Amino acid sequence: MNHIDIQPTHMYEGFRVRLGRPYPFGATIVPGGINFSIFSHHANSCVLVLFEKGKSKPLVEIPFQGMFQKNSTRESISSDSKGNFRIGNVFTMTVFDLDYKAIEYGFRLDGPYCKTEPGQPGRHRFDPSKILLDPYAKAIGGRDVWGLREPQSNGKIPDPQEPYPHRARLIYDNFDWADDHPLDLSMEDLVIYEMHVRSFTAHPSAKVKHGGTFTGIAEKIPYFKELGVNCLELMPIYEFDEFQNSRPNPKTGSLLMNYWGYSPIGFFALKAGYAVAGKTKDGTLVANEFKALVKELHRNGIEVILDLLFGHTAEADEYGATISYRGIDNPIYYMLTPEGYYYNFSKAGNTLNSSNPIVREMVLEALRYWVSEYHVDGFRFDLSSILGHKPDGGLINNPSILEALAIDPILSQCKLIAGGWNDGGLSKIDAFMGYGRWAEWNGNSRDTIRRFLQGERGQAWAMGQVIQGSPNLYTGRGTMTSINFVTCHDGFTLADLVSYSRKHNEVNNENNNDGISDNYSLNCGWEGQTDSIAINTLRRQQMKNAIAMLLVSQGVPMILMGDEVGRTQRGNNNSYCQDNELNWLNWTFLETNKDLFRFFKNCLAFRHAHPVLRNKDRFQNYDYMGSGYADITWHGTQAWHIDWSGTVMAFMLCGKHAKGGTVTDNYVYVAMNMHWDALSYEIPILPPELKWHLFVNTSVAPPHDIYESGSEPPLKEQHFFLVGGHSVVILLGK
Repeated sequence: MNHIDIQPTHMYEGFRVRLGRPYPFGATIVPGGINFSIFSHHANSCVLVLFEKGKSKPLVEIPFQGMFQKNSTRESISSDSKGNFRIGNVFTMTVFDLDYKAIEYGFRLDGPYCKTEPGQPGRHRFDPSKILLDPYAKAIGGRDVWGLREPQSNGKIPDPQEPYPHRARLIYDNFDWADDHPLDLSMEDLVIYEMHVRSFTAHPSAKVKHGGTFTGIAEKIPYFKELGVNCLELMPIYEFDEFQNSRPNPKTGSLLMNYWGYSPIGFFALKAGYAVAGKTKDGTLVANEFKALVKELHRNGIEVILDLLFGHTAEADEYGATISYRGIDNPIYYMLTPEGYYYNFSKAGNTLNSSNPIVREMVLEALRYWVSEYHVDGFRFDLSSILGHKPDGGLINNPSILEALAIDPILSQCKLIAGGWNDGGLSKIDAFMGYGRWAEWNGNSRDTIRRFLQGERGQAWAMGQVIQGSPNLYTGRGTMTSINFVTCHDGFTLADLVSYSRKHNEVNNENNNDGISDNYSLNCGWEGQTDSIAINTLRRQQMKNAIAMLLVSQGVPMILMGDEVGRTQRGNNNSYCQDNELNWLNWTFLETNKDLFRFFKNCLAFRHAHPVLRNKDRFQNYDYMGSGYADITWHGTQAWHIDWSGTVMAFMLCGKHAKGGTVTDNYVYVAMNMHWDALSYEIPILPPELKWHLFVNTSVAPPHDIYESGSEPPLKEQHFFLVGGHSVVILLGK
């Protein structure tokens, strides 16, 4: 017998409706219509607001409660006699005969308390005059083309007081993935490339058809393959408002914007302004454009990690705009003081209440959605330690949300990377339980490499820890726990690290008070750009030293977009508001600094070629493979002797121990001399059938500073090597 759905429907102002299904939350296409579902524990009433796409006035407003007192001739089938489409604390309704491509939707909610005035505390902030965005919206309109100012506004930025500036839309899954799936590359084999979607191809020199978009990135896939990166970490691509807190810069006349995007409006929706298809205002086309990018990256062996932020939202503090969460259920979604103010552990005005089960489930649903619908390979959680706060601001020793993320069945194979610090007291690196899953941005490795690089005494021991994957920080966890980096989006670029001794953020119009001051940078004798050949030579040498140190260290290396070609931000270490050449990658640098690109490329190829640099397990510091050498040995200017308090050091890796002895590799010897003068290093003696070959010597001019992997020339002198001042030498025993 065929199943017949006999649940009755009702008419409301020409729209056929009935009681919906409470799960999943959000808007879902169902046979014949669209199911709408929204949760609020404290709301008394809710209204569904439907728009024709792009129209300023609603098409219809349908209440979830009491709608049939005047409009229905049939008995209501809902949960009470008043015709309430509500199940528990979920308002849910199916509306039939809607074209999902042609509509936008929102909600009005009212509760037991009146609207709180801006700047005043208030536990509840219900305001039925506000149309609210669905927290589960899969597409969000309103900022469909990056930086677009409406013609009728005379060039002004969009009005944040518009009745519904960010509009929920629906998408339909019609993308053909063929046999695509997340790549599941081994963590220790990754080389991560952190990048901003718009910055990568926005500069005219990128010479792509659609600069600053997902499609623009797809055109540059051959570049990633030539460089040797196999994982892209994309700065936020969820929907955010680039005009949030925007203001003209009186010093330059340009508009300062919310450029980086660490201010989410919705956790499920792509940033439409990053898609060529954004101008169509079709969420499905936007989604398919990003899916096509992921599919093509996977086809070329490159993973995709998304930088997500679940610490706060764009609604900011008591003075902030009511967009979604605070108007739906303020104390559910945010951490509040007893007086009703927002806890501000994120320094962005509010803190998401991730310890609440509803919010925790929303976070999990968002991650599952990105993995299942977009095939992403993993996530990096910005300000991730915020996930460890209690609702009252206290710290949780073992946050349940971290365990839930680690053991979730849909997320079981994806990478999980913690940012590891915030501004609310939980800033200790390795603050998370690993559960065998979590890796972490290792800010300690960044600072140690920088301090050792500039010749600071007493850093050799700390540098030795970085080389081993920081066992001093990650006790009982493997090397893949540590994401090693010298630079990231937040701070100096590599070129600026060796060109500026202090930050220069004046163009941000914050009196140079923004951005960190402890950069551990050294300008090599002159602040900023110079024509001095000697200074520029030393700077280039220091950049090469830094990347060489990074790529011979155990753990997972991450490099910042543009460092491989010497991209500069002119000393700005907090370029979060700059939509211009300070952030854009100038592709002419690829030719100008081709020797630097060549150095990066060959270093990455060398790392990929030698598994002894990519051990998953910790060094044992003894010979367990019978080779006559320990897996790692430490040296100084004398072989087998090292002064941990100085500025020089060397180490040797025995290839017989590569990846725990499961594979055989060459021997690798690395000498680092951060002293100003050249020093003679005694080289360890190899087994008689092997000889030392030169791979890197940063103290000599190109092309002899580095050789292609596999073409390293043998040394004439096998016992000693003169290592120049402030330079790194890498030898290969084969």
